[in-house]
Amino acid sequence: MSDRLAEIGHRIETVRQLGAVVNAMQGIAAQRAQQARALLPAVRRYAETARTAIGQARRLDEPLARFPARAVGGARGGLILFGAEQGFAGAFPEQLLDGAAADMQDRHILLIGARTATLATERGLRIAWSASMPSKADALPALATSIIDALYDYLDETGAVPITMAYPVWSSGKGVSIVRASLLPLDLDTFPASTADLPPLVNINAADLIGDLTAEYVFAQICAAAVETFVAENEARLRTMATARSHIDRKGEALRLEERLTRQDQITSEVVELSGGRHRRE
Repeated sequence: MSDRLAEIGHRIETVRQLGAVVNAMQGIAAQRAQQARALLPAVRRYAETARTAIGQARRLDEPLARFPARAVGGARGGLILFGAEQGFAGAFPEQLLDGAAADMQDRHILLIGARTATLATERGLRIAWSASMPSKADALPALATSIIDALYDYLDETGAVPITMAYPVWSSGKGVSIVRASLLPLDLDTFPASTADLPPLVNINAADLIGDLTAEYVFAQICAAAVETFVAENEARLRTMATARSHIDRKGEALRLEERLTRQDQITSEVVELSGGRHRRE
């Protein structure tokens, strides 16, 4: 019986240690999600500022043929897919691949997230370029710069082909949903033109101006997608760890109950044994 109690005690300690690990992972995920979420307002304002500037630049008389509204040729173009960097997030990494499966056919895929990249390789998907998601939210702009460099290298080879993004967004009610966004080429007609009486005063030609503003706008969009993905992965991990914490608590309570019952059985056996010995002596 004492061996049984020792075994149960060891299992209780193992569960306690596992609970401590889960608590730590919960805390890290919550902190990272909070830090990334704090970046979103600034990133969105940055994108809106670039969007407004492009709308103002549309009023210039100079032709903008350098930036066609439609891609040339019939190529399907590229896909920037944001995925999970690590595990311990439930089905989150698989959800991203499943949700973007239709978008990945015959595309030049730029994939962000080591865990999702591994799953894509296991599924036999061809990834043209991949990068890891950083562990800190402050490093996301640097990631966006790397994506921009890889994207422009691809566009230098192909010319104007459509570029889309697919990335996860987390909501407290629905969990993860996949957002698809057209990135390039810009359709300038979708940018609201300025209603000011006079066009903006500029020192460069309109094509170069819109080219520079486009680069800023694309960077802001990619940066926002990276931040949303960072938030979504950590929120998914937070939910997964909360579920694990619940299971651990139930397992720990069950083991403690088993320990009490085993101890009671041991005491009962000892009492019966002592009682039997006394009767024999009498």
